[in-house]
Order: sequence, then structure tokens, then C-alpha cells
Amino acid sequence: MATSTGQTVPAGGTFDEEPDALTIGRRVRHLRTRQGMTLEELAAAIDRAPSQVSMIENGRREPKFSQLQQIAKALGASLDDLFSTEAPSPRAALEIELERAQRGPLFDALGIKAVRVGKALPTDALEALVGLQRAIVELHGERRSTPEQARRANTELRAQMRAQDNYFPDLEQAARELLDAVGHTGGPISQRVASDIAAHLGFSLHYVSDLPQTTRSVIDRRHHRLYLPGGSRATGFSRTAVLQALASHVLGHTEPADYAEFLRQRVESNYLSAAVLMPEDAAGELLAGQKARREISIEDLRDAFAVSYEAAAHRFTNLATSRLGLRVHFMKVHESGVIHKAYENDGVRFPADPLGAVEGQPVCRHWTARTIFDVEDRLSPFSQYTDTPAGTFWCTTRTQRTADGEFSVSVGVPFAEVRWFLGRDTPHRDVSRCPDESCCRRPAGVLADRWEGQVWPAPAPHASMLAALPVGSFPGVDTTEVYMFLERHRPHGAA
Repeated sequence: MATSTGQTVPAGGTFDEEPDALTIGRRVRHLRTRQGMTLEELAAAIDRAPSQVSMIENGRREPKFSQLQQIAKALGASLDDLFSTEAPSPRAALEIELERAQRGPLFDALGIKAVRVGKALPTDALEALVGLQRAIVELHGERRSTPEQARRANTELRAQMRAQDNYFPDLEQAARELLDAVGHTGGPISQRVASDIAAHLGFSLHYVSDLPQTTRSVIDRRHHRLYLPGGSRATGFSRTAVLQALASHVLGHTEPADYAEFLRQRVESNYLSAAVLMPEDAAGELLAGQKARREISIEDLRDAFAVSYEAAAHRFTNLATSRLGLRVHFMKVHESGVIHKAYENDGVRFPADPLGAVEGQPVCRHWTARTIFDVEDRLSPFSQYTDTPAGTFWCTTRTQRTADGEFSVSVGVPFAEVRWFLGRDTPHRDVSRCPDESCCRRPAGVLADRWEGQVWPAPAPHASMLAALPVGSFPGVDTTEVYMFLERHRPHGAA
């Protein structure tokens, strides 16, 4: 049950940890009517006017502690009876919810006259009004789930990551505690260690072929089961899937209230799983040794901990500034040329829209993240220097194929920091003048003369370009499908 403020209200009617005036007032009314006492009789017992008691019962006035003591004595009740955070009855819970809604900013913005919430209001009408209010809150949340909202949330989150150099000490500590708990002393994390962590947290692992298509994993908290893709959907890095799923449990994540919280939780889960797979002390020691020898290599970090290149590149950004004192940037770019993910604290200027969002923006054709797609040898590391208006940057890049196409994954640094990296002797160099459109976005010379005005291409936009983001607590997840899946896999005889 959701209140007008977005607060979740359990079925039992418990609202806040501390009772507010509305809850106290409804409890006073409930206790008074249970005693068969009229409003006037209670007012006389505490030497107050009936109108004052009415305002207390309707939550319009917050009573002083001394008044509550008098009221409790007159009603033959204790202060605990008045201070309970639980609504005294299901109807009272509905009354409180509607009163809160009518006093909130959302209802006020609708310009609708408030309904008097009292005994004269039929229960079915009360239920209908509360139901309508909940629907309005839900629709209001859906209206906020737009591409613009997502871009703003992404931009704000990237700014927070930059502000702390993409390093999260509390998540590093959580990773250490998990590894200590299962007795892991060093070396790559095996599938067995991931299973031990799951068992330590009280979960059993179940690989299934019918995992809902809209999910990567599903946790059944009731029966302490973690479901992961098996069969044709199984991946070669199931350790990562296990750890990412368990990370939300370790970090105490609750259902996200908005898209920004959803993104934050995803970043935290990915970070914690990477910190377990590549522990800070071991990975930091490896990278420090590489820096001392002037041979930092993302490939070596990948091989040392048996992870994907992208995971190693991400993890390098966590530790590069905090452990090595290096400013870096990271990019994951689709073969179509648009940015999928990005991070920087080294001054590189990513293409951005007016909101500051970089995801979905086209990358200059002369950047390493794009030129890699024209390289014939995709097995060897590829590095390039790129002169840009913001300075010269060096990048090392790899490509990877996925179900969504081919991506390049790049890690780069300013020219002054390249002396620490393998690949600094690369002969490849290019120049980017972007965001100047004459750099690579506006055809010139023979191409322009020959084709300008003679072409009418049909764009192939993403289907979601103009659509709202998937709604729900977990965007894009088919909740009905998930519940049906859990029902199919419910342990025999279990509730």
C-alpha cells in the first residue's frame, strides 16, 4: 500500500516509526467510542472545549504531552495506547491515508476540494477515494519515467561518481567482509567461492532454463533461493551473476522509489561484485607493481583475476585514482558509434546533450573507441593517441561481441600519464576537432558535392526513442511473469 508521499504502508496499518497527529487523533477517537464516551464528555473530563478535542481527533492539532496524559487517564488507557504507530482499525488506516493525501502537495496541485473524512463517509466511498489517490500517485510516477528523467538521473549519478573518483570505501569493506567470512585468502574467485558466499548469506543456487526473459536473476527471499539462467541463457561468468544478485541483499536494497535510485542500486551492486572478484588489496598491489615497472595493462588485470575485459576496465577506474594517483576515463561504445557507458575524471570531454547526458551520444570517428572497429587484428591490444580540443589523450581498447552487437571498451589517460602504461609506444595517432561539425559529422569536398541533396535516408531509431521508460519498481521487469515463475518453482509443500 502506498501513501501520497510515496511511503509504503503494510496491510496491518503501521505508518511511521513515530506516530503523527493524524494517527494519535484516530486512536483517541477509537478509544473514546470504545468506552461509549461522547465528544462532550471527554472534553469535560480534560477541561477543554469539545471543538478542541474534535481538532485533536481529526489530526488538526498536535496535543501537548500533558494533554495526552489527561486524555489517557480519562479514557482508562495508557500513553502507549495513544502513541502506537498502528492505526486502530482498517477503516482508520484508510481515513488516515486519505487525510494525508488531501493535505499533500499532489492533491493540492489538482485543485480539488477536499472531502470531509468522518463517520458519515461510507466505507465503500472511502475505499474508492483511497484507490483513486493511489492510482494518481502511480500515474504521477509513470509520468516522471521519461527519457529526459533517465538522462538527468544518469548525469547526476556520473557526477557523484566523479566527485569521489569512482571509489566507494564502504563497498570495498563489504567485499572484504564477505571474502573473510568464507575464508578466501587470495587468487581468482572460483565458482565454488561464489557458492560459498551464497551459502554464507543463507541462499541456495538454482540454475533454470525458464528464467523470465526480463530478468538476469531472481531472488526468492521467502525460501532463500537464488535463480540464475541455465541452458541456452547460461553465461561463462556465472560467478558475476551470483555476486551481483547477492549484492542487493548484502547492501539491504529495497524496492527503488524512482529511476535514480534504481540506477544507484545497480551501480552499487556491480561495484560490490567487482570488489569481490578483484579484491582491493590484491588488485591494488598488482597495479602498483605494474606502475612501478611502467607496464600497467588492463589485459594483465583481466587475466590475473579471470574476469572479462570490461569488468577489469571498470575495476581499474575504481582503483586508478585512489591507489595509483592516476586520472582516467572509460568508454563502452556500440559499433553504431554511440556511447553506452562512460566515466571520466581526467578532463576528457565526452559528447553530451543539453542536459549533460552522454549515453546515446555519437562519438567522434577519430577517437580510439571508433577507430578500433576498422582494425583488422582484433586479438591484439590496440592503442592510439588522439589530439582533441581538451588536450591529447591515449587510449587502449578492446572489442567484444554481445547479443546487442559489437562494442568497444576503452580506458584512457591524459598524455602526461601515459608513461605508466604498456602500449605507450603505439604508432597510431589521430586528430579530433569535435564538437566542431566539420571534424566528422558534416561531409565535405567531393562527398558533399556529389551527394548533397540527392539522398533521403530512412532513419532506424531505437523503438524506445520517444517512449517513456518501462514503469514499475524495477524498470522493464514483467512482475506477473516473475510471480508465475516463482509459483512454478515454489518448493513442494512450502507456503
